Amino acid sequence: MERTAVNPVTWSVEMGFNQGEVVSGHTRALYLSGQTAMGDDGRPRHDGDLAAQLALSIDNMEAVLDEADMSLANLVRLNVCTTDVDLLLRRYGVLAGRLGAAGVAPATTMLGVTRLAVPGQMVELEGTAVA
Repeated sequence: MERTAVNPVTWSVEMGFNQGEVVSGHTRALYLSGQTAMGDDGRPRHDGDLAAQLALSIDNMEAVLDEADMSLANLVRLNVCTTDVDLLLRRYGVLAGRLGAAGVAPATTMLGVTRLAVPGQMVELEGTAVA
């Protein structure tokens, strides 16, 4: 698989994401459902703690990727939904650090929403990975 960053401007690279990515030579694509801070038992975790919810959401995303024999390094698209954009921006290093460690800067969109499907959840990650 070959990835080519598309950045007509450079400010986004400093924030950890590309404006776009051209992906070629891949053979498989994985479309990840939204991942939140849910435990293995299906119960929400870390009520009111966005940083902890974000970390568990990433863990849950990595579990799906791992099950498909992929990793964060395969992530080419990431959508981030949150009930508190300002708080998420202050805690965004949790996500940016994990993506940076994987050596990726997927095309990303962040959306502020009034609520997520499970009450108390503050962040949801949804993405596309290719291998």
